[in-house]
This record gives sequence, C-alpha cells and structure tokens, in this order.
Amino acid sequence: MGIKQVVTASKCPWYNNHIEALIGTIRRECLNHLIVFNERHLNHILSSYVNYYNETRTHEALGKDSPNSRVVQFPSEGKQIVAISEVGGLHHRYERRAA
Repeated sequence: MGIKQVVTASKCPWYNNHIEALIGTIRRECLNHLIVFNERHLNHILSSYVNYYNETRTHEALGKDSPNSRVVQFPSEGKQIVAISEVGGLHHRYERRAA
C-alpha cells in the first residue's frame, strides 16, 4: 500500500497539529487580550475559557454548534435579547428573555 511509519520526537508540540491549533485558538481568543498576574489567575482564566469553548463558542466543524449542544431559542420565546458576559467580559453569549 505504500504506507511508511514516521517516527516523531516524544512530547514534541510541533508534531501535533491538533494541539498546535488549540493553543493558537487559546492565544488568539483569550490570552492575547488579558494580563495574567499569577498561576492561580491563569488557571481561572483558562477554566472559564474552556467552559466557554465547550458550552457557548460556535465551531464550523460542528455546523455552528458547540461541543456540548446548546438549546435553540426561537423569536417566540422572548423579545428581549440579553448579553451574558463570559471569560471576564472578553466574550459574550446572547439569550432571549421574556419582556
């Protein structure tokens, strides 16, 4: 079949394109816009970003859905649209609320 094994260096991030893409996304969408004060603050930022990434953020590969599917809200469910800040106000999600 012409398949050859390619041996890569152990624990080398340059060889894992999925991890590189994730790190780039975290940098572009989160860390480039914030000042990190210490390790505890970084852990708080990253945990809130992971929650946003899995619960709210849209993903093209998932058909504009999030990894944990969201409830679709229709205009009949409320007329007022409310912005809810996430990741310390860096990102927002929007919900319909009854007026």
